[in-house]
Amino acid sequence: MMPVKTKVFDQIDQVISTLSTDNISEERKEILQPLADYIQSKTDAQEPIRINFICTHNSRRSHLSQVWAQTMAFYFNVKNVQCYSGGTESTALFPMVAETLKNTGFQIETISGGKNPIYSIKYAKNEPAVIGFSKKLDDAFNPKSEFAAVMTCSQADGGCPFIAGAEKRIPITFEDPKAFDNTPQQAEKYREKSFQIARELMYIFAQITT
Repeated sequence: MMPVKTKVFDQIDQVISTLSTDNISEERKEILQPLADYIQSKTDAQEPIRINFICTHNSRRSHLSQVWAQTMAFYFNVKNVQCYSGGTESTALFPMVAETLKNTGFQIETISGGKNPIYSIKYAKNEPAVIGFSKKLDDAFNPKSEFAAVMTCSQADGGCPFIAGAEKRIPITFEDPKAFDNTPQQAEKYREKSFQIARELMYIFAQITT
């Protein structure tokens, strides 16, 4: 399916246009397919699509996944998608994640500061902002039922064998860019991880027929 005329911010549009799914391995595509199938089944039934991306600390991979999934849903005109994120514990959205997204073209504002800042993350002029902050997976901000739980780290996947209210539990794990914190490679490695997540979510949403 070819994307419709997009209205994401120009810089984000340019980034998406450079992404290629050709180097996603067949093995990885098998891991991604259950989420695509879930989204397609909800689309076919004309039901709301709620996706909660879950990691241990809700600080890095789960937020990148939430933001890019919401962006790709809009980019490929897949309707009624609401993306969330949560952790097995609450910490804070790591500042390098916000910086990485900002450098990719997302408009980011800090709504409130403190130990767990709240960010407004916009990908398009007229679409609601993604609200980014660290929270437990069962936080009041997140859905309580009729959602897919996507496990973005192996620790949360192993530590949370049961997610209350989830219709489907889908492990799609990513390596943690935290390994490169406070190193000269930090910005590059966060950018690489962000683009990997974006590319794989593009692969998922590009195949949805509406």
